[in-house]
Order: sequence, then structure tokens, then C-alpha cells
Amino acid sequence: MSYFRELPDLYYQSPLASRVSSREYVLVKNLFRRVKLRDDLQNVFTLFQKFEIRQGERPDTVAEYLYGSTDLDWVVMLTAGIINVRDQWPLSDAELYRYAENKYGDELNSTRFYETTEVKDSSGRLILPKGKVVDSGFTIPNPANNTTTLNPVTGISNYEYEVRKNDDKRFIYTLKPEYLQLYLGDMRRIMQYEKSSQYINRRLASTENTRNTSP
Repeated sequence: MSYFRELPDLYYQSPLASRVSSREYVLVKNLFRRVKLRDDLQNVFTLFQKFEIRQGERPDTVAEYLYGSTDLDWVVMLTAGIINVRDQWPLSDAELYRYAENKYGDELNSTRFYETTEVKDSSGRLILPKGKVVDSGFTIPNPANNTTTLNPVTGISNYEYEVRKNDDKRFIYTLKPEYLQLYLGDMRRIMQYEKSSQYINRRLASTENTRNTSP
């Protein structure tokens, strides 16, 4: 991930036991210098496009497809609001099965909950939509007659539940390629240091030396 190359540098007071002076510093990346997509831009739909993550795709392969470079996988994740890839990126079918099997064991195919199936009358009018969570004994009057009832219910297993959750992660909003350079330019300007007592240049600053005596 090239995101860390975008972070500015920082001279940090050396914590190493091998240091020979209290004035000794180490050069590190400033991990506290982070950016996020502006909240007011998240609802500007002209900047984004809905994208379906296909089987086996990773952030780097999506970045290559959209922006021509695997190094821009961090753009995909930041603009999609993904913080934890492990939890927020869809698993492959094989990975999902292993995950669910490990989580549920012998209860993998046990019913987790019940939901309605679609019911229409003879004229094709919708009487009951599908997907409503109900009890297993839920019934409605049969639209074909007034003397019987229907039990339009189906059970959803633990595995089916995990498949649905995983599929919901497949649709993200990504930055349109034509706005990529504008986004990168704005982000790099935000990453620059402003002049202060710790300022060295726009890409480098130094922490304050808190040691008053040499070790």
C-alpha cells in the first residue's frame, strides 16, 4: 500500500536504548497525520460510482481496474469508508465457508430465523412481500379463498445469513477516475506541514526534545 509513502516524515526523539545522546532522533512516518474524505463530499454522488466487488477481487486489483495502479488501493478504501479490510471487505466463497464453519460448527445449517415468502392474489397484486422476519408459525388468510390459511415462511440458516452479510459488502462507492488527480492533489496539500517551531520543511517536522539531560 503506497499510502504510507504519502505520509510526511517526522524526526522523533529516539527511544532506543543504544542512543548516545539526548539529541538523537530517528526518522519515522507521521502516522498521526491522517486524512479522511470530507463528510460533505460523501453525499456528492457526481464524484462517486457504485462498484460491485466480484469474487476474488482485492483492494489492489480494484485500484488497478479503476485507476491503473495497484498502489492506489488506499484510495479505494478511503473513499469507500473501509477502515478494516478484514471485516469490511467480502470474503471469497471458500474463505466464507471456512469462516462460517469455524464460527457455527455443527450449527452451520441450523435455522437462524424465519422470513416471509412473497404472496400475490389471482390478479397479481402483492399481498405479502418477501423477507419480513416472522415466527415459524406465522400465517395469513389464503387469498385464493377465505376458508384456509397460508404459512408463507422459509427458514434461513446460519450459513445463508453469513452469505447475505458477505454479499452486502460487495457494493461500495468508489471515486470516479476523472476526479482522482484532484483528490490526490488535495490530499497531498493537507499532508504538508505548516510553519511552526517544529517545522523543517513541508514534508518534515521534528518533535520537541523533552530530555533535559544526556543519558
